[in-house]
Amino acid sequence: MVAGWFAGDGDDFRLLGTRCRACASVFFPREEFHCRNPGCPGGGDLDEVPLSRRGRVWSFTDSRYRPPSPYVTDPELPWEPCTLIAVELKAERMVVLGQAAPGVTVADLTVGMEVEAVPGVLHEDAETIWTTWKWRPTGVTV
Repeated sequence: MVAGWFAGDGDDFRLLGTRCRACASVFFPREEFHCRNPGCPGGGDLDEVPLSRRGRVWSFTDSRYRPPSPYVTDPELPWEPCTLIAVELKAERMVVLGQAAPGVTVADLTVGMEVEAVPGVLHEDAETIWTTWKWRPTGVTV
């Protein structure tokens, strides 16, 4: 888990970003030190904000190759393709990329459909479970 990137579970699960007090720009991944907006009139003070839980599919694809480090995969196991979704969060005026929830394939998706952020497992071994967010079409249970 990347500390501070998301919180909660179930219906309370949310991605966490930061908002600049000066220009109201929202950032994800979160920003800890300064406003990244080059047009900001003097930002610097940032507040943690929960991002919209739901958004619309902006684009999607499937990943058919083993990604390079720092992505964690077990080289002893065969690579299993996954679906990647870029989701537009309208209120925040941003697109957030993430994996689809288990069982969701490119055949299940269309541009513009509503999806929601849900907790998921990125990888696990005998000592650790790495948690992350995943996107699933609304009305579908994981």
